[in-house]
Amino acid sequence: MNTNEWALIIFTVVMQMAVGAFVILGGVHFFAARRNGLDEADKLSDRALLAIGPVVVFGLIVTFFHLGNPINAPKVIANLGSSWLSREILFSLLFCLGGAVFALLQWRKLSTPTLRNLLALIVAAIGLVLVAIMSMVYRLFSVPGWDTLATQATFFITAFLLGSLALGAAFVVNFWYIRRKNADTNNVQYTMLATSLRWIALFAIVLLGLQFLVIPLYLAALGAEGTTTAAATIALITQQQGLIFALRLLLLFIGAGLLSVFVYAMAASENKLRVVSNAAYAAFVLVLISEVLGRYLFYASMVRIGL
Repeated sequence: MNTNEWALIIFTVVMQMAVGAFVILGGVHFFAARRNGLDEADKLSDRALLAIGPVVVFGLIVTFFHLGNPINAPKVIANLGSSWLSREILFSLLFCLGGAVFALLQWRKLSTPTLRNLLALIVAAIGLVLVAIMSMVYRLFSVPGWDTLATQATFFITAFLLGSLALGAAFVVNFWYIRRKNADTNNVQYTMLATSLRWIALFAIVLLGLQFLVIPLYLAALGAEGTTTAAATIALITQQQGLIFALRLLLLFIGAGLLSVFVYAMAASENKLRVVSNAAYAAFVLVLISEVLGRYLFYASMVRIGL
């Protein structure tokens, strides 16, 4: 696999993770503010919000390796009416710029909470459209293994699964920072962290179930086609890349399954918080590796019709 394809792997996984984290963070902040007040909700979420920014910038920088020559960048977005790739780059830039403006307003507490929330909803909508556009880039008739609903499904599952676990890890880092500053005298941040981790763990388990439903259905659908192209795609995934495929599923099951169950069961126990924190970190890292392997298999399994 060449450098351009690795650039695509990193770009798609990183951008989808950022979108999922931003959308879920908005939901967490919404409910935390109503239960514990806006100030406490901001203390929970603001540092996690700022962490998304460098991730998005990193994803955009990586795209230059795919372009080969940065001078080609303006040409890529010149065909919005006919090219999903042009739309992908445009919406990536819009998500990045919109997120940066929102982060600045939120961090500096500029404007009103209502207007900031409205901007956050717009940025979240742009992000969700971006993930949909990303999937359409690969809905190519000439590549039957990509031209399925499984492409859309897996891209959105990656966004929300990896985004939620990244957010859980960020919340843990933020909590221990606040605890070191002795800024949680009423234990409100601990309560919000425990509640957030439990919901994130439950969400991850549900998404794991969806992923383990989509993958066999996708392989079964390819098998039912009975074409040489479909058979070649299955062989690439399950045979030639069989070890990577098995490792991807194993890491996904451990990270989003076993560790999420552990986090859900133990998050409410404050004396086990250090162990739960480590489990949240491990779950994110394992699922991140799994999703990178899954995207590697996605590109490696490209089999075109004809020449």
